[in-house]
Amino acid sequence: MIYKLALAALPAIVLFAAPAAARDIWTKGEANQWYGQQPWLVGANYNPRTAINQLEMWQAESWDPETIDQELGWAEGIGMNTMRVYLHNLLWENDPEGLKKRMNEFLEIASRHGIRPVFVLFDSCWDPDPVAGPQHPPIPGVHNSGWIQAPGAARLADSAQYGKLEGYVKDIVGTFADDKRVLAWDVWNEPNNEGGGNYAPTPNKKAMVAGLLGQVFDWAQSADPIQPLTSGVWIGESWDKPETLDAVEKIQLSRSDVNSFHDYNWPESFARRAAQMMSYGRPVLCTEYMARGNGSTFDGDLPIAKKLNIAMINWGLVDGKTQTRLPWDSWKKPYTFEAPTIWFHEVFRADGTPYRQAETDLIRAMTKAPKGVVPKWEY
Repeated sequence: MIYKLALAALPAIVLFAAPAAARDIWTKGEANQWYGQQPWLVGANYNPRTAINQLEMWQAESWDPETIDQELGWAEGIGMNTMRVYLHNLLWENDPEGLKKRMNEFLEIASRHGIRPVFVLFDSCWDPDPVAGPQHPPIPGVHNSGWIQAPGAARLADSAQYGKLEGYVKDIVGTFADDKRVLAWDVWNEPNNEGGGNYAPTPNKKAMVAGLLGQVFDWAQSADPIQPLTSGVWIGESWDKPETLDAVEKIQLSRSDVNSFHDYNWPESFARRAAQMMSYGRPVLCTEYMARGNGSTFDGDLPIAKKLNIAMINWGLVDGKTQTRLPWDSWKKPYTFEAPTIWFHEVFRADGTPYRQAETDLIRAMTKAPKGVVPKWEY
């Protein structure tokens, strides 16, 4: 009841609170100085195998630190030093102190394994109607069948509720703004994504996101975090040509302290997009890649990225309730009778054994080699 009363008053509190001393976007020099102090960053987009989505990962009833500790240990064992981890505004609205407590516990676990996470605040992918509480079980044979958007279609369309979103961003980023265990803040995952899956599209979504994304950057900057802010571009062929960018991409690439992108295609596509991103003169993080059936592999991309000193965060660490070992086309033809020929995402099976030993050997060899050095590799 205390939280409900506090939330009811939140929009007024946000409206009349004295503005914080927001920091500016980092200069290119500041961004590159920060990046020069980091190791070569390698990791995965992370959700424990026992959780179908962001809510099930973080809600008190399904919080599973033992599994998280085990799985981050597997990641540490192959040299990974970061994870990209999704939050959700509903987690904060329903239990702000509990969320921050569990985030701190996650950071304690991750720190023991030498891992510093990138926290994601909002996400435009998959189910547009998130509901807190118990989550439905996985849909058999379907990729990421329970993942949810944040803030979701209804909340995105209701600007009267933006005060709660502001409170969420300012409190979460502000609480951990000086925490060296946090690597970075990804303020919005694929903001101009229409959603995916078989869900009904959200009317006027891109325009609404374009109107909100800049505010999200403002709110995060107002907390004056020591960590960089970013939001990754993911679609398009000419990111180095401003005239080709849409309204959302222009915000992403003009407001990010360090730039980030996604690529799930052949190595030549990765190399081309990497060059486009590096043309901005800022550090570059590839925050999603590795879809084996689509041509994106550790073998193809890691050597390119290591040479260019691009951070690499693949999709998926351990096979579990998200079922992202299955390909995107499972939304049209669920894999209920037989498994796909190869796994789409994920590094480890649920018991901790690698899906493909050669991949984990490669990751370990790449991360052990000095920064910028691509080691000789034989299968």
